Amino acid sequence: MRSSTGNRSTEDDFVVDGEGTERAGPGRDLSALLAGAATGTAACGALLVLMDSGSPLRGPCALFFLLAAPALAIAVALRGLDPFGRLIAGLAGAVALDMLVAQAMLTVHRWSVTGGTVAVTVLSLLILLATRVRQRAGSREGAPEGSKTGQSFVTAKPTDS
Repeated sequence: MRSSTGNRSTEDDFVVDGEGTERAGPGRDLSALLAGAATGTAACGALLVLMDSGSPLRGPCALFFLLAAPALAIAVALRGLDPFGRLIAGLAGAVALDMLVAQAMLTVHRWSVTGGTVAVTVLSLLILLATRVRQRAGSREGAPEGSKTGQSFVTAKPTDS
């Protein structure tokens, strides 16, 4: 539905001003809202586990954290894939990492929910850190040496005199 009111025209939830600037209406930035809600839920789950709370939300929120933290770290590391491929690979990697941590803790007879949460958190942060270091090293290799200082690269051939 398109209606015109003065210098503004609206089309569904999208508003275009007379100057040609576009603004997002309700429902246009839903991905940011969902990302914030997921981050809050995961942080709440980690906090409930670390505080050893008896809340009924501890289990579901902790499970969400144990899947979301490594999945996000792995998805960030796989920037070259399309978004659906990153999602699937991240979730599969998260399940594999969680199972690896659980198996290692059971093998050494040191199983605890708090310890598992801390181990998964540390491994997820290490994956993110390694990705960040790799991205920085890649950006430095791509730029010429003098590009950061403003030097120019002029090569002169030696003359035979």
